[in-house]
Amino acid sequence: MSEKKYIEDNGEEEIERGHWGHKMDFLLSCIGYAVGLGNVWRFPYLCAASGGGAFLIPYCTMLILVGIPIFFMELAIGQYSQEGPLKVWENLFPLLKGVGYAMLVCSFGVGIYYNIIIAWCYYFMFASMQNPLPWADCGHKWNSATCRVRVIRCAANSTAPPPTTMMATSTANTTSNVTCLPLGYPVTTPSEEYWNKEVLAISSSIGNAGQIRWHLALCLLLAWIVIYFCIFKGIKSSGKVVYFSATFPYVVLVILLVRGVTLDGHMEGILFYLTPRWEKLSDANVWASATTQIFFSLSVGFGGLITMASYNQFYNNCFRDSLTVSLINCGTSFFAGFVIFSVVGFMAKASGRPVEEVADQGVSLAFIVYPAAVAQMPVSQLWSIIFFFMLITLGMDSQFAFMETIITAAVDEYPSVLRAKKWIISLIGCSAMYLFGLPCVTQAGAYVVQLLDDHVAGISLLILCIFECIAVGWGYGAFRLAKDIEKMIGYKPFLYYWWIICWKFISLATLLFVTVFKIVGYTPSSYGGKPMPAWADGVGWFTACCSMVFIPGIALFKLFTANGSWSERFRELTTPRDDKYGDLQVSYIEYKIRKDEKGLAEHNV
Repeated sequence: MSEKKYIEDNGEEEIERGHWGHKMDFLLSCIGYAVGLGNVWRFPYLCAASGGGAFLIPYCTMLILVGIPIFFMELAIGQYSQEGPLKVWENLFPLLKGVGYAMLVCSFGVGIYYNIIIAWCYYFMFASMQNPLPWADCGHKWNSATCRVRVIRCAANSTAPPPTTMMATSTANTTSNVTCLPLGYPVTTPSEEYWNKEVLAISSSIGNAGQIRWHLALCLLLAWIVIYFCIFKGIKSSGKVVYFSATFPYVVLVILLVRGVTLDGHMEGILFYLTPRWEKLSDANVWASATTQIFFSLSVGFGGLITMASYNQFYNNCFRDSLTVSLINCGTSFFAGFVIFSVVGFMAKASGRPVEEVADQGVSLAFIVYPAAVAQMPVSQLWSIIFFFMLITLGMDSQFAFMETIITAAVDEYPSVLRAKKWIISLIGCSAMYLFGLPCVTQAGAYVVQLLDDHVAGISLLILCIFECIAVGWGYGAFRLAKDIEKMIGYKPFLYYWWIICWKFISLATLLFVTVFKIVGYTPSSYGGKPMPAWADGVGWFTACCSMVFIPGIALFKLFTANGSWSERFRELTTPRDDKYGDLQVSYIEYKIRKDEKGLAEHNV
């Protein structure tokens, strides 16, 4: 970050925003922000369930049509304006400044439950220091009669009686004369019971909150303390942390892959992951899933990309950065699939079940399936600690961006007052979000996290980005943005007119299709296969509307409070400002000429 300087703005003295200390600070921050938990625990399962290798066709298609164009657009407008997600819309298209507020609400909501997941990872990492791992067998007080490490099913005509509690709690599960379980007898794994009964002590429904799980509340407090000390100096501190947090997961993924391919059964898992099922390409759900995964994987629409790009030097090559980060993000998702399914294949063979029965995504993969597999490896504590520490670092980078987005927006609105007190704003923000997160560490916390995940960054984020495309592609002007980019980087980007067409038509149309498809095919939230009550789904839609309401709300407020006739008000609010930071800068070509002339003059002296 550049040295603090005082500048004059409207007659008031304030501290300069500053820039990234080094080009790699920004690049690694973007990679860390885009590459998150979803790359490891959602994409591999989605790929395997949606056609295997054939899924890469819709995935790459949507990357080209939607992912990279919007990613590139957000980096460009942030870098050109040098402002956060509130001020940038005030300058580009004032009528839709509500898009910026909607971005902040989405970042706030996701930041609350995202850190809950990180807190769960902290708890599992600490629990991994026990020998044996507490989820390795069934000999614990929280285990039930249905707990089994390995399962042997009886033949269809067998009359073997169900096992007793004494048999079930045996570590080896072999102390009984019963050598098999009836086909219809329910079975739970040690890791499943450890997660549901010991860690969460999960209640019967979201309406039964129960008590706060204080061990999780303390882990959540630790997670927020770590986040605070990584961001309290803004990009000056978080820009250095990412050198570790953005690169360490790749080291761990390589280590886990090497370990995974040495396990018995790994090839069955990898083949299940990659084997193409071409008939899936005719399913509209597969294409909608590919769009959604690309969209959320790249983390567009939250304002984080705009925020991070706003700290770039004006002449940074944002086109090259957008391609680099997008391709690294998608490559990471594909690579993580080999890591996950090599272990899932091992787990399937060890349990005597088909791979498709073992494969899962999200919370189940991270806290039930993978821990169960790790428990059966030699030196299981080491592999467990490495895995959960990797998840922590993956989540932290995204959390940095969520918090920096919120803080930067507040500071940019009142720079003369807040810019020198950024550490106080960070402390208030982290403390408030910790308190808002406490319902997520009650016995109904897992239901709350699922509800927030389904609604805070679901259909509402798609609608937000539709208005984002309208504001930039039609309000500000796609051609105008293309000229701004040319001014910053010094040349027309490759496929110059392709980006313009995407911003105006293709990306917008694709988002409209996916949004309508998801609304028509909407199913209420559920957890563990159990639907949530109607009132809970209503609360979920309320949280979704908390962000969407700002878009029409701010537009109407501006229309009613502006001066002049209705036509004059509309014209004023749909006209981009001409005094943006980028408008006042010389082009990259002229900048290079001046720089070369200055260097030559200094050399002659």
